[in-house]
Amino acid sequence: MRSVRTPSPDDVERAWRVVRDVLAPTPVWSGAPALKLETWQPTGSFKVRGALTAVAALPGNEQVVTASAGNHGLGVAFAASRLGRRATVVVAENASAAKVAALRTFGVELVQVGATFAEAEAHALELAERGAHYVSPYNDPDVIAGQGTIGYELAEQLGTPLTPLTVVCAVGGGGLASGLGLWAATVPGVRVVGVEVDAAPSMAAALRAGRQVPVDVRPTVADGIAGNLEPGSVTIDLIAKHVDELVSVTEDQVRAAIRHLAADRGLVAEGAGAAPVAALLAGTVRAGERTVAVVSGRNIALPALADVLAEEGARRDRGTP
Repeated sequence: MRSVRTPSPDDVERAWRVVRDVLAPTPVWSGAPALKLETWQPTGSFKVRGALTAVAALPGNEQVVTASAGNHGLGVAFAASRLGRRATVVVAENASAAKVAALRTFGVELVQVGATFAEAEAHALELAERGAHYVSPYNDPDVIAGQGTIGYELAEQLGTPLTPLTVVCAVGGGGLASGLGLWAATVPGVRVVGVEVDAAPSMAAALRAGRQVPVDVRPTVADGIAGNLEPGSVTIDLIAKHVDELVSVTEDQVRAAIRHLAADRGLVAEGAGAAPVAALLAGTVRAGERTVAVVSGRNIALPALADVLAEEGARRDRGTP
């Protein structure tokens, strides 16, 4: 089990100074719900925030290695390219084809190994033991702090009065929810709600047990938040302390949210990015006076997107709602 420092709200404030100098603000679209479009990031995902913060904190000559379902790897690749660092990204052999193709456009060493994210992560940790610095996609203080900069950006975009405000985000490893929770801890009146998928209830199981416990992970279109947690992950305690609610959505609800975002809002979202919207559409999370859903990524493989969208046509042909 790795020893990882637990970040504080001060870390999020420091990360904000790094992120705002490199990344343009992503838009907030009004509506029911309002949407924070991290799909507009240069890598198509919020993960670039944490990766940039973590890579910037390292000495210039230190090799970076990470494991990723795809989006975090893209963030590390972007940060390494931007900052002139060497990086190795390890993904599972069945990682999203869209994300693997995007990774190949960066000058990083790409390694595909194992049938699951857990196996890819174990390989990356082995590489780190040989001298590289491991940057976890969620269990890392700088990564968590970087994800929390979405909160600072929202505060500037929404203006005053900011509260009451509910921010709804997806939960896999918990880096995004932890970072937002740390930011919200400094702003009374802000609630953070996390959304898992039924196919991968890793964080809910950990919160019940008070520690990481293995769960069975089923196939899901929300591949970016599907996997088991690293033992001892600091995100478990952070979410327990700073996230107000954790809910889950079904596979059908996520797929319906992807279709809703495409048909009604003109947006492409991957399954993880659509999960918060799924919870709001299904009524699993009730929209408050001011609610923002973080659409965290757009990197869905085109065949998978076509399959989800085709379900709408088939439903209409059958005359079913």
